[in-house]
Parts: sequence; structure tokens; C-alpha cells
Amino acid sequence: MTNVEQEVRDERPTERIEAVAAEAPKPSVLDQVGGPVGFVYSTAPVIVFAGANSFLPLPVTIAVSVGAAVLLTAFRMLRGEKFASAVGGLVAVGVAVGLAAWTGSAKDFFAIGIWAALAGFVLTAGSLLARRPVTGVVWNLVHGGTNPWREDRPSLRAHDLATLAAALVFGARFAVQQWLYVIDTTGGLAVARVAMGTPLTVLGALVVVWAFRRSSKRLLRKS
Repeated sequence: MTNVEQEVRDERPTERIEAVAAEAPKPSVLDQVGGPVGFVYSTAPVIVFAGANSFLPLPVTIAVSVGAAVLLTAFRMLRGEKFASAVGGLVAVGVAVGLAAWTGSAKDFFAIGIWAALAGFVLTAGSLLARRPVTGVVWNLVHGGTNPWREDRPSLRAHDLATLAAALVFGARFAVQQWLYVIDTTGGLAVARVAMGTPLTVLGALVVVWAFRRSSKRLLRKS
């Protein structure tokens, strides 16, 4: 066999792999945030807690919620999910019910999520005011940290819009859920948590993905 034939044979597997990778469908934004299964994982503990709290005393509600979270964690591990990912949901539920048990108020099950929304809003809105939109900072770090993305006006505008979208998502979650917290409606908080969870995350992620792709097309191909 000649050297040329050997090189052709060596290159063909690589070419086939690249062709298959190019033809493979890219995950949708919904897939990237966990897909329908991720939506179920994030909403099931909320629904169980709110449903149990509607007709059971708080201590029993907490026990039911923890039991459901343990069963959900076991199911996720049986499906082959990573231990850290599966147990992370259980820890989150444990912290939430622990806070509710400590204060004696069912609405405090949602307090950490409300604080997290406020922190997200402060971070994203603050980065906009500082003219360093956080989505652009993250994009730059992912791609080596040396890209002149702030000097490229279309890229900067794209990340302004993406960070603004994220700020609106966080701000809406905080405003609505804080109001429901103040008026003390646990059922309303549960509905708001589900409705403003994955659906708003997907909408915000669409804008962020668009900004990432716009920056990549404009800057990475120039380098």
C-alpha cells in the first residue's frame, strides 16, 4: 500500500465522524435547560408541598415533601443520572422545608427562590449599568477571555439585550412572588413558581443563545 493510500484510509474515519457530527441535530433551548423531564423535576416538589399544605398541618406537609423528594432522587439515580445532579434536588428541597420548619410558616418554603431572583436581578441589572453585560462577560470567559466583544458594537448590543432579558425574568419573578409572599398565599406562590420557572427560563435563554451565537459569528471567525 502506498503512502497516499494509507493517508486516505487514515483520514476517512475522521471525515465520517465529522460528517455525522455535522448532521446530528443540535439540542433545542428547552433541551439545554433540562427538557420536559427537567421541568417535572423542578415542579414536582413544589406541587407536592403546596398540595399537601392545603389539607395537612405543616409538620406532616414537610414529611410528605421530604419523602417525595427522596423517591424522586432515587428514581433519577435509577435512570442513570449523576449522583451530584440527582442529590442536588433533594438538598434544595431539604433547605426549603428546613427554612419553613424553622420559621413555622409554609410560605417560607419559597423564600430562598425569591431571594435568588432578587440576587439575579441585582447582578444582571448592575452589569448593565456598569456597561459590562454579564452574558457578554460569560461568553468571553468561555471563549478564552481575550475577545474584544465590548469594542464590537453589534456584539455589545446583543449582550445588552440578552442581559436585559435575564434581568426582566429575574425581576418579574421577584416582584410577583414577593407580592404573593407578603399577602401570605402559599398556593399562589406555588402557581407562580411553576408558571414563572421553566417557561420564563426558556424565553430568556432564547435571547442569551442568540447573543452568544451572534458574538461567535462576528468575533471568533475573525480571529
